[in-house]
Amino acid sequence: MGWKSDIKTAAERINGHIQITPTLQVQGFGLNYPIELKLEHMQHTGSFKARGAFNTLLSQDVPAAGLVAASGGNHGAAVGYAAHKLGHRARIYVPEMAGPAKIALINNSGADLQVVPGAYSNALELAQQYEAETGAMQVHAYDAHATVAGQGTCFAEWQEQGLQADTLLIAVGGGGLISGALAWFDGSKKIVAIEPETSCALNAALQDQHPVDVEVSGVAANALGAKRIGNICFDLAKSQNTTSITVTDTAITSAQKALWMQHRILVEPAGATALAALMSGAYQPAEGERIAVLICGGNIAPDPLG
Repeated sequence: MGWKSDIKTAAERINGHIQITPTLQVQGFGLNYPIELKLEHMQHTGSFKARGAFNTLLSQDVPAAGLVAASGGNHGAAVGYAAHKLGHRARIYVPEMAGPAKIALINNSGADLQVVPGAYSNALELAQQYEAETGAMQVHAYDAHATVAGQGTCFAEWQEQGLQADTLLIAVGGGGLISGALAWFDGSKKIVAIEPETSCALNAALQDQHPVDVEVSGVAANALGAKRIGNICFDLAKSQNTTSITVTDTAITSAQKALWMQHRILVEPAGATALAALMSGAYQPAEGERIAVLICGGNIAPDPLG
């Protein structure tokens, strides 16, 4: 039994609980070639995270103490949503830096929300303490097999929808989403990791040849702000010689604006990070190389209609 089998099983398991998100072929962004987009910001709770959350909850026995998760925002909203739909209680630890829009999203899911000072790593520490004290089941945001298999369903779905690209650009925080891509395609497509310069745990790990702690800041830190890359992601990325690229905050906000101005696609900075690599020239495709970009999250702050 390998990753591909686990992802196929996850897809069957979460069918009916998640949205099949649309794909789009677009021109623009100052590029002289078309790109394929998958609009995963249209998933339940505004990001791909619902896939991993539902797969985790549906594949394991949830204890009486319920669930606990630490999140920069999107994961917490997904776990809260999945827990509510499946009848479980959930406590979610979120750092203040998640911002009011994501904090409100989690609160509205019905979860027991705990907002803590600091960054994601501080929330994770408290979530682990709560798990140890109560016996609640930890739903890890990225470094867990069930999470990665759930995120992998995004790419199985995209392939079924007729994905043509040779190369996929994917934003990376803790690495759950790109792990799903690496696990599903297993070298059959080129996967390029895109991170903000100021939150680049995978890039630092690949340079140092092992996961290391990094400082986290910048416009996308509340979604891509993992202090250390997940072990699953590091192992997959290293074994497949994954290309890793960083982009500036300016490039990210330019891509975010272009998505809205040119195609009326409204996303958070993390959702525009992969596109930023193309628009800024940080990633330059070879002639004839077909490119796809995963749009991962749409929980913009402040909520424009909130």
